Amino acid sequence: MTKVFFNNSCNICRAEINHYKKHSDENIEWIDVTDNKEAQRITSKSYKELLRKMHVIQDGRVIDGAESFLIIWKNVPKYNFLYRIFKIKPLFFLLSIFYEIAAYFLFIKNKNLLNNEKK
Repeated sequence: MTKVFFNNSCNICRAEINHYKKHSDENIEWIDVTDNKEAQRITSKSYKELLRKMHVIQDGRVIDGAESFLIIWKNVPKYNFLYRIFKIKPLFFLLSIFYEIAAYFLFIKNKNLLNNEKK
């Protein structure tokens, strides 16, 4: 089973994941990382790391960033074509850059969640 760790408190993240959920089967477990100590334990990632990027566990490996999208797309039949396109090295490189920029700005937008953890 593939486990996807995402920030459900981020409106954009939630909308995208909810879309993938509609088209996926029971082979993907969707896990909200918001205030989720168990997610931190399972992934061995800090709360900040989990909020900053999407993470996936597949075959015992913790994978983050753009590569996590490849895994989702590979496992959601409707989006398998995106996997086939973006697994090509130059296109994956571009996807990675785009993902890092988008993830950074979404993290900044939702950084208040870290302040809530300290309370």
